[in-house]
Amino acid sequence: MKKILTIALCLMLALSFAACGGNTVTENPTDATEEASKLVLTMATNAEFPPYEFYDGEVVVGIDAEVAAVIAEKLGMELEIVDTAFDSIIPAIVAGKYDMGMAGMTVTEERLEEVNFSTSYAKGVQVVIVAADSDIKTVDDLFGDKNYTIGVQTGTTGDLYSTWDIEDEGLGTVSRYNKGADAVEALKVGKVDCVIIDNEPAKAFVADSENLVILDTAYAEEDYAIAVAKDNTELLEKINTALEELMADGTLQSIVDKYISAE
Repeated sequence: MKKILTIALCLMLALSFAACGGNTVTENPTDATEEASKLVLTMATNAEFPPYEFYDGEVVVGIDAEVAAVIAEKLGMELEIVDTAFDSIIPAIVAGKYDMGMAGMTVTEERLEEVNFSTSYAKGVQVVIVAADSDIKTVDDLFGDKNYTIGVQTGTTGDLYSTWDIEDEGLGTVSRYNKGADAVEALKVGKVDCVIIDNEPAKAFVADSENLVILDTAYAEEDYAIAVAKDNTELLEKINTALEELMADGTLQSIVDKYISAE
């Protein structure tokens, strides 16, 4: 009888240790999942800004998308692009929702208060679109006494510059839209007198309309860079190293040339 009890006790202890061992094993898949998640590089963008980011079918393509993909490859990570409203990109990066932001984004003092920026990877030019018969002939006309209404995409540098230079000075009114295309449509129907936007999408918008033109003089010139959270200095350093390599070997320029022809 004692032998039976002893055997039974041993079996119970063995099962108990096996159960403890099972709990340890079940933690491994979670650890593996956490490790795998670290290999994903999330890029927030606003895919309404050709040729930097736009849709080809259901896929976001463009200069920023390709540059980000090469950076992710260099970092041994998988790129995930998230399309969101332009003015929500920086707040989301600050909150840790996304790793970085690329959306033809200009480095400004205001933005530098919230995020850090990488080395510049492209140059942008803000231009003014007007109706072909508009009495706005030069950028200087916007600073006169006519009090024009200016269409912009919310949160873009076109929005920031025109707010600082024109609206805040009482020289005109800024009308803000969620998409650059919406601002251009407002121009077509006479709701705004002009649109301030980046030169590349401006060329695409004007090409689709016989009644719109781009003023000869640029409104502003700027540098595009990648936004990263201020506390994520390690990622910023890796991105900058990758960008330097892409500039040195000509990869970056080849991507830009693919979308923007030299004129």
